[in-house]
Amino acid sequence: MTPALNPDVWNQINEVFRDVLGDESISVGSTTTAKDIPEWDSITHVLLISEIEKKFSVRFTAGEIQALQNVGEMVVLIEQKRS
Repeated sequence: MTPALNPDVWNQINEVFRDVLGDESISVGSTTTAKDIPEWDSITHVLLISEIEKKFSVRFTAGEIQALQNVGEMVVLIEQKRS
């Protein structure tokens, strides 16, 4: 999957990450993974998915979540589900 370029989606994704992780300096990009953000552990991952689903009014399957390699792929999936 190639990363989506919709700046509005990216702004909202960054907002969710900042809110969930409690760090206003966080900025995620298309290649960002949990390895890049020390606070992003398994529990935080569940919270991020939940908040992203709420924010964008989408639902991810367990398989979709497991297949995601980075934040860029998540943004592409969000845009696919919203179209």
